[in-house]
Amino acid sequence: MKKTIVTFGLISGVISSVLMVGTMVYSDKIGFDRGYVLGYTTIVLSFLLVYFGIRSYRDNVGGGMISFGKGFAVGISITLISCVFYVLTWQVLYFKFMPDFMDKWSAHAVEKLRASGATDATILAKVEQMKKYKEMYDNPLTNAAMTFIEPFPVGLLITLLSAAVLRKKGAGERTAVAA
Repeated sequence: MKKTIVTFGLISGVISSVLMVGTMVYSDKIGFDRGYVLGYTTIVLSFLLVYFGIRSYRDNVGGGMISFGKGFAVGISITLISCVFYVLTWQVLYFKFMPDFMDKWSAHAVEKLRASGATDATILAKVEQMKKYKEMYDNPLTNAAMTFIEPFPVGLLITLLSAAVLRKKGAGERTAVAA
């Protein structure tokens, strides 16, 4: 089980990291609004390896059979490895190459609010909120925790779906259930 998890987790993590770096290079051209869509699309793409990892385990280790629980254990382990890659890549990008990211994101959020016709009080509240976010993001532990919760729910969902779709019971188990 470990070999399957490590292999597919590393592949998923590398894909996640490469796609993140590739999209962040063009982040100023893409814009924050389209960046969300592109970012989550790349996360989903990297988590496709969860499905393939569970299937590989079922076919190569489980003799063509896997329970939902075992499939979930394999999938969530792959997800966790991939999420670690995602977090580490973001830490390097944010602290070494994009220290102005939060300033740009704050400016974008305030400008979007201003363009919507928000009141000065609402805009001021947003500015204060964004200052607090920047303080939190500048702490590496908080930054890592907040970054982890971006891909993890997607990986959890893909793990649940994949484990459900790929589960196969043995012939003896099917007969017992049918009886």
